[in-house]
Amino acid sequence: MNALALSPFEILARYERLSLAHALELEDRLDAPGLWRGIGYRVGARSLASGIEEISELLAVPAITPVPGTQPWMLGIANVRGNLVPVIDLARFLFDMRTTPGERSRLLVVRQGGGAVALLVDEVYGQRTVDETQRQTSVAEDDPRLARFVERRVQVDGQELALFSMSRLVRAPDFRQAAA
Repeated sequence: MNALALSPFEILARYERLSLAHALELEDRLDAPGLWRGIGYRVGARSLASGIEEISELLAVPAITPVPGTQPWMLGIANVRGNLVPVIDLARFLFDMRTTPGERSRLLVVRQGGGAVALLVDEVYGQRTVDETQRQTSVAEDDPRLARFVERRVQVDGQELALFSMSRLVRAPDFRQAAA
């Protein structure tokens, strides 16, 4: 089929058919049993991913109001659509390294108990999918600072991701104790 002989309408109709066929293939792959879907992000030098169901929202970093008498990793509170949400520097909590907010920095909003908490990360990579083969070749976390939160480390598209459990994080006694 010669593209020059097609009318603009026919070209658009062809693109639509190709797009719909691709979308159906992608949907079948994403709904396949054995796939884990998460959000990839960077904290310091480490690449992590958390289950897509554990992160309720991704936000650009808003204005943060400091709260006196708290741990150094507790940055303060932010107004997120009328709700005051505590903001935690995840790198400072995990590695005792301060995150310098930049244009790629984001807040991961995680539900906990009766509210939410926002975690400052250096960068968000977007959605990541881990299949059964990648899980079978995964390795245990060897960094003791992460071992209690990371289930396994996997290779995804040439990048090593630590599968980080937000539910373990928000239940950790030292995380829940933000007062200094």
